[in-house]
Amino acid sequence: MAVNSPLPIAADLRPVAGITLGHAEAGIRKPGRKDLLVLELAPTATVAGVFTLNRFCAAPVQLCKTHLAQVSPGAPIRALLINTGNANAGTGAEGLARAQATCVALAELLGCAPEQILPFSTGVILEPLPVERVIAGLPQALSHLQADNWFNAAQAIMTTDTQPKAASRTLTIAGQRVTLTGISKGAGMIRPNMATMLGFVACDARIPQALLETLVKDAADQSFNCISIDGDTSTNDSFMLIATGAGELVIESVNSPGYAELVTAVKALSQNLAQQIIRDGEGATKFITVAVEGGRNVEECRKIAYSIAHSPLVKTAFFASDPNLGRILAAIGYAGVDDLDVSLLNLYLDDVWVARDGGRHPDYQEADGQRVMQQSEITVRVVLGRGAAAATVWTCDLSHEYVSINADYRS
Repeated sequence: MAVNSPLPIAADLRPVAGITLGHAEAGIRKPGRKDLLVLELAPTATVAGVFTLNRFCAAPVQLCKTHLAQVSPGAPIRALLINTGNANAGTGAEGLARAQATCVALAELLGCAPEQILPFSTGVILEPLPVERVIAGLPQALSHLQADNWFNAAQAIMTTDTQPKAASRTLTIAGQRVTLTGISKGAGMIRPNMATMLGFVACDARIPQALLETLVKDAADQSFNCISIDGDTSTNDSFMLIATGAGELVIESVNSPGYAELVTAVKALSQNLAQQIIRDGEGATKFITVAVEGGRNVEECRKIAYSIAHSPLVKTAFFASDPNLGRILAAIGYAGVDDLDVSLLNLYLDDVWVARDGGRHPDYQEADGQRVMQQSEITVRVVLGRGAAAATVWTCDLSHEYVSINADYRS
């Protein structure tokens, strides 16, 4: 079960004008489950994305980049096609051909060019995509196209997730009503670096392509690029931002009225979706915020935050509620900040001051540390004392169940 993350309510996920969603049970890996999703977009839509930096990036990631580079006013992106159960990664030229075949098939059904389709896959790596099953499931997915289908869409992209991940909000920006809705998936192989994690956020504002590309990178950098379950960067990580242009808000530049508010809303929704991934981490029992402040720059703060978040010893201590907090200091020390003066460092566990000026605080009691460690939500705060920069990362503990899930993943 996800840590303090209630199941999304379908009725709370608001339709976004200019986008419809349809799902299918295509039997891509297992029968009787939603595993294929189509998002059809209005011709006014613009789409931008960030993708995994894993050099073994999947065939659909490669194709997405190519298709996005070919976008023009006369040939916008018309649909996104997502399958679960198979990552189509580590599949070479044949994988590219199979991903392209799915784009061709959907384009024929929608009456557009294959280059106007963006494919996404998630699931097992190094196995051929069962392209015939994907293609056979497309008519069913198109028959289910509707604007209020976000909950089913969130279910259709799940792999080892225990529950769908979705969020929505409607707000007034520059006097215009704006709706944002998004879905994400991921529970293991999570340490996005972009930008198996997928995220899709749509709004009904009109935003030019170049500006949307800037916005999606900024949003990813403060949301999906700030999470880690196991430190593994997937071959398929993708985060897409869609502006359908079907609403009343028009954003032309960073100086447009309402742009700053829209940026804040997109980032907040993206953080919500990213944190839902951590709360549903494979075998997770605790949601952990790692906040590092007082650094010289954001990069060194992130290095230290991720060093703590990735440490198996730190994560297993949290699972056991064992206040063996020297493990955190060790992780800080090997983070790669070579000139770090540890004599200036202070460490807090929620309200408990654990280490002062690089050593154990004289008033720290292990019972206080254990009290915090037993909570389902914990904040690790590191104060470096060398500047004004800060960074925050969200992670979870590492349990017996994580090992069991990944040992049995392909069975």
